[in-house]
Amino acid sequence: MTENIMLAIAVIGILGSMAQWLAWWLKLPSILLLLLLGIVLGKPVTGLIDPDLLFGDLLFPMVSLAVSVILFEGALTLNFREIKGLESVVRRMVTVGMVVTWLTIAAATHWLLDLPWLLSLLFGSLVVVTGPTVIVPMLRILKLNKKVANVLRWEGIVIDPLGALLAVLVFNFIVSSQQGTGGIIDVALDFGWILLVGGALGAIAGAFMGLVLRRHWLPEYLHNVFTLTLVFAVFAISDVLAHESGLLTVTVMGMWLANSKNTPIEDILNFKESLTVLLISGLFIILAARLDLDQFLQIGWLSIVLFLVIQFIARPLKIMVSTWGSDLTFKEKVILSWIAPRGIVAAAVSALFALKLEKQGYDEASLMVSLTFMVIIGTVVFQSATAGFLAKKLGVSNPESKGILVVGSNPVAVAIAEALNKHGFECLLTDSHWRYIKDARMKDIKTYYGNVVSEHADHHLDLIGIGKLIGVSMNNDLNLLAAAKYKNELGVANIFALNSEENKDETKHAISREGRARNLFSSEVTYANLASFLSQGAKIKTTLFTQEYGHEAYLAQHGKNVIPLFGISPEGKRLKVFTRAQSIEKLSADWKVVGLIKSKD
Repeated sequence: MTENIMLAIAVIGILGSMAQWLAWWLKLPSILLLLLLGIVLGKPVTGLIDPDLLFGDLLFPMVSLAVSVILFEGALTLNFREIKGLESVVRRMVTVGMVVTWLTIAAATHWLLDLPWLLSLLFGSLVVVTGPTVIVPMLRILKLNKKVANVLRWEGIVIDPLGALLAVLVFNFIVSSQQGTGGIIDVALDFGWILLVGGALGAIAGAFMGLVLRRHWLPEYLHNVFTLTLVFAVFAISDVLAHESGLLTVTVMGMWLANSKNTPIEDILNFKESLTVLLISGLFIILAARLDLDQFLQIGWLSIVLFLVIQFIARPLKIMVSTWGSDLTFKEKVILSWIAPRGIVAAAVSALFALKLEKQGYDEASLMVSLTFMVIIGTVVFQSATAGFLAKKLGVSNPESKGILVVGSNPVAVAIAEALNKHGFECLLTDSHWRYIKDARMKDIKTYYGNVVSEHADHHLDLIGIGKLIGVSMNNDLNLLAAAKYKNELGVANIFALNSEENKDETKHAISREGRARNLFSSEVTYANLASFLSQGAKIKTTLFTQEYGHEAYLAQHGKNVIPLFGISPEGKRLKVFTRAQSIEKLSADWKVVGLIKSKD
């Protein structure tokens, strides 16, 4: 039996990793492939994996701890300062709109499927969340206009932990009502005790962890391990003090840390994201393998009706309430009403709650899991297949991607971004060094603070309107990694990276660059060249070509004191990045050339 468990865990881990990779390659939400893989391997199809038989009594605590980490990681991203800066539409979507969706779905579930009101309310709370792991891949493919895409993206980021918190509160209320023996007063007292323990212990744990990080009481290599063990500890202690309060505790702990001032949580967040990917890969295969399709098929067409209510009634009602009085057009509201794929939190939390409720005598709890997975698969598949066509028909897609993703936020990158921004080509600078990011922000340049090739960037890097990537980081390996990561998304023709000093002999290094990036500006231009020009007082200037003054006169005038960088079309909508193949010689009259020019000696 021990060997079977080890082999099953190994197979689940390998297949989960392969599903994550395939989802990345196909530009699909990973949750879809993971759930389908679990269904094929589990009870619904082949029966090769039976989680209950394999893990026995360990299944429940394993799922509980995994979900606690997922909710903690989601809460770490919920910074109230970011919520305060959101537009009123998004604020209403994650508050009033979320409540409208919850109650609409709960009522439909109760009336259509005859589920008890408490379970219907719990199911409704589980499927109000969208989440960045399903929204971001869809947005990158759809290329909606910036206003609509930003609303959807921020809704997914913020509603993830808030929706989980709503589900936890509803579940705790159900548990309290089950335990209460003296009527509504006892239920209220039990529920209040759960809220008190979860809120207080979560705040204390978050404050303690923040103090440890700020005071540097631990070496950096122990930060991640200590945080993980603390999450497990407070989860367990909280459940001992107040039954089923652990999830609320870890959610509050994560929110407290996210909003603590001057607390370095970036490394912890990156670690938790990597761990969450691992847990999600295994967890969803295991959970999908437990689905009881026979129970689900007994419902028949009513489950399809419930999906239609969620897609065509609950979501439009939410958008109507949330966008009332906004400047969004009718067509933009329609596409917002169409797109709301469900994701990771819904699947993980529903399975955990079902396991717990089954032990407390709720026989219908397992059906709630099947319905949740139906909503996840249905919304992801249906919306992925139809949203692109609808967006084009409504005219809310963004055909022009004039933005530039700049790898690096050093002085060279900042100078280039300032020049391009003036011509309407908005640059997004990325860097892991705060000093450079701070300098760019001081000049009102859009930035992303983090590693451009990280998992965090996959979820939070806003590529809406981005059409090109230029790698000007001093780290040439990072330029090429970024080129490899985004070449499928932006196209190899739109990926450029500076050559490095050691790579000037291109014949020795051509294989490493082939298919990844084109030489930015030319094979002779390196970061050192550009930085040297700037240090000597060079400025980036724009010159208009005419019939009389073309590239020959331009180069003759400046000689070795100029590095041509870009060409801008006469109408100002196209940007030509100079390379060895696409040089200044190909610019015609009425084009503008952007060059780095230093004064003649």
